[in-house]
Amino acid sequence: MRILYHHRTRGRHVEGVHIRGIVGALRELGHDVTVMSFPGADPERESEAATGAGRGRLARFVTKLPGIVFELFELLYNGATLLRMAWAWRRAAPQLIYERYSLFLFATVWLARRRGIPLVLEINDSALVDRVRPLTMRGVARRIEGWCLRHATGLVFISTYFRDIASASYGDIAPSVVSPNAVDLPRFDPTRFDRERLRAERGLDGRIVCGHIGAFAHWHGVDGFVEAIANRLNSVPDLALVFVGDGKTLPAVRELIAARGLSDRVLLPGRVPHDEVASWIACMDYAVLPNSNHYGSPMKLFEFMGMGVAVVAPDYAPVAEVIVDGHTGWLFPRGDAAACVERVLELAQRADERKRVGHAARDYIASERQWRNNAEQLLTLVPTGAAA
Repeated sequence: MRILYHHRTRGRHVEGVHIRGIVGALRELGHDVTVMSFPGADPERESEAATGAGRGRLARFVTKLPGIVFELFELLYNGATLLRMAWAWRRAAPQLIYERYSLFLFATVWLARRRGIPLVLEINDSALVDRVRPLTMRGVARRIEGWCLRHATGLVFISTYFRDIASASYGDIAPSVVSPNAVDLPRFDPTRFDRERLRAERGLDGRIVCGHIGAFAHWHGVDGFVEAIANRLNSVPDLALVFVGDGKTLPAVRELIAARGLSDRVLLPGRVPHDEVASWIACMDYAVLPNSNHYGSPMKLFEFMGMGVAVVAPDYAPVAEVIVDGHTGWLFPRGDAAACVERVLELAQRADERKRVGHAARDYIASERQWRNNAEQLLTLVPTGAAA
């Protein structure tokens, strides 16, 4: 089947990983997939997607615009989408359009309905949730979103929470599936790495390592977690923390670690390209996700679990859909930093528990949460005979 994958993201970081995962899995299933990206973005070129180098100047410019101007540009992008879709149709009409949904973008749904081609929307964002960048034209965004979700052929939600609020707000939405994130298991395979050599090279030899990978942003809670655990680290002398990534709160975390004299206990290597992430996870005995949100499906959760590294995580519904407490990970009450710290300190002294749960986590990923699972699931939304 000829599939056109359309997105309006920069194709960097997590969204790039997700796009490559779905596209690769659809191709492995035998489908002919063409990716239509925002001008200058290229998620299939992983080195650029990971580092932000090279092209993408237009995307960077647009994302820096003031709120109302940015949203108007998003609306205007519908015109560009219609022109680009028409050009793609002339080359080879797709038999399925798979679109990573973006706010204010309705042109693809309208055109697919007009031409009688099935279109499946993947919902990673919504006008119904609190966002990093607050919406100015929220009412317009919701009206467009409701229309798109009612008129698409099918919907892929990354969490049940997303589906529930969409259904409650917009009524009779299109048929849907819930498909959390996934992982490229051959890449995230612990047997690929010389764990002891990596740990020695990174100053972690002989340590119990609890790690985290992701952006240093307030909603991820890394700064609050480090502050909460700083005075408790002496109770577990062998425990070391590794936090890979960067962001707004990283300078404050660095200052705290220096002020407490914890530079030998807390390693902050900064942001690394995605193709190096697995090597850092290979150094870890277990991981921690200090905070998340009500609707998201954290990519890092699946990458940790795929490496056989179980995670201490908050009990938000999308996380609890993936982690069974004490079996494939460990849950703590969301927003309770003290409970998170207690669980991390407790597990530092329970090697057998870490290994048992880590093995179960990888088994779960292998059976249910590889990108192939996601691709097969989304294809169930396509009417029989669409590829004819």
